[in-house]
Amino acid sequence: MTTRKTYVVQGMTCEHCRLSVTEELLEVAGVESVDVDLASGQVTVHGAGVDDAAVAAAVGEAGYAVAS
Repeated sequence: MTTRKTYVVQGMTCEHCRLSVTEELLEVAGVESVDVDLASGQVTVHGAGVDDAAVAAAVGEAGYAVAS
């Protein structure tokens, strides 16, 4: 079953930021699509069985952090 989870990512300011985060998140198991809103910092992940820790790690790989 596909679910939607929204995270707040700190530090994204430009299109390159959006692309970096999207690229890393699409590599996470279960992630089907990613929507990034730079203005709010919200990242919505669509998928099945997506692990929050894996999302946070992927965002970290892109050079950013998920707000706690």
